[in-house]
Amino acid sequence: MDEFVFARVLHVLGVVFWIGGVAMVTTVLLPTVAKMKSIEERVEFFELLESRFARQARLTTLLVGVSGFYMVHILDAWSRFTELQYWWMHAMVLVWGVFTLMLFVLEPWVLHQWFASRARNKPVQTFALIQRLHWFLLSISLITIAGAVAGSHGWFWLR
Repeated sequence: MDEFVFARVLHVLGVVFWIGGVAMVTTVLLPTVAKMKSIEERVEFFELLESRFARQARLTTLLVGVSGFYMVHILDAWSRFTELQYWWMHAMVLVWGVFTLMLFVLEPWVLHQWFASRARNKPVQTFALIQRLHWFLLSISLITIAGAVAGSHGWFWLR
């Protein structure tokens, strides 16, 4: 079971770095960028910091996915995905899947070019949309974390 404990430690640290970074981008970076006077400065600053965070987020989402899969496998907990009381496990997979899709597919192949073009033409609307998207992603992440912590300690909201 030492491997399981190690996997859980890696899983939790990965979530802290990943969702903590999302919280920083949502609550600090985006509001700061919105106050910059120059559109070019906004776009350049945001892309610089977001690209650095994207690397960290890619690594940590990969770590979270591998460690999560490993823990479910070791516990043979696949049946939990058929029980409503373990809704938070579905939520973890959903949040992980959304972020993985965003970080590994949409951001590098679609969103980067879309953002660069739209931010130059409609900067206020573009940053407002990005802010709303980040608040949505942070909210579902925090609900999932709260559910996972409560559920993994035996508190089930649904039975």
